[in-house]
Amino acid sequence: MKKRYVVVTGAAGGIGRATANFFAKKGWIVIGIDRAPFDGDFPQNGLFVQADVSLESDWQDIQGKLAERTSTLDALVNNAAIQVTKPIVDMTVEEWDRVLNANLRSVFLSVKMLYPALKAKNGGAIVNVSSVHAVATSKDIAAYAASKGGMLALTRALAIELAPDNIRVNSVLPGAVDTPMLKAGLNRDHAGSGTPAERLENLARRTVSGKIGKPQEIARAIYFLADQDESSFITGQPLVVDGGATARLSTE
Repeated sequence: MKKRYVVVTGAAGGIGRATANFFAKKGWIVIGIDRAPFDGDFPQNGLFVQADVSLESDWQDIQGKLAERTSTLDALVNNAAIQVTKPIVDMTVEEWDRVLNANLRSVFLSVKMLYPALKAKNGGAIVNVSSVHAVATSKDIAAYAASKGGMLALTRALAIELAPDNIRVNSVLPGAVDTPMLKAGLNRDHAGSGTPAERLENLARRTVSGKIGKPQEIARAIYFLADQDESSFITGQPLVVDGGATARLSTE
């Protein structure tokens, strides 16, 4: 069996960690990247690089470390993201830039830097982890929504530009998923009042499925779009994985 390589950004977080583990379980060699250290054991035979994906200089370091392992890449998963939850009129320029740089500029840099490795394999896949906030959002999360909406538009543009190189580009739009980011964002009143557990339950009741998603469920969707055998005729598309949350009218 030929070795398949995937780069996963934000690999130390909830969805990123689940994604790295799922690809490894499927036999892929995972190169994980995150600003934070990886707590625990990284997937066997893989490589974890602590770096800031919003910085071009860090991507140059990542390129060098990747080149020590492989000259080709089968898939890139842009999952790294941060949130700043506050009214936009109270947000500083620095906070706005920090969110847009981490969530959107990082995608531009990753594609620019890793394109040669993807092209060298005669094609591959890019999966951008956007959010339901790209299509329907709430208050006090404007920078995050803007970055994820931009990622959706960038996905379409990249799919068109990279098609001649047989590189497919798609996006996954998770809804409420049980991650540290979701719990940290409960300081907004979008989930009602009460304890964190009660707020999570409020969110769960608003989905058609009646539950909060698990990181592993998003990882499987990412894998589907990354694997050529599973999704060879899909490119430029959003895949919403939200338990049906955006299927229901907010007035009902």
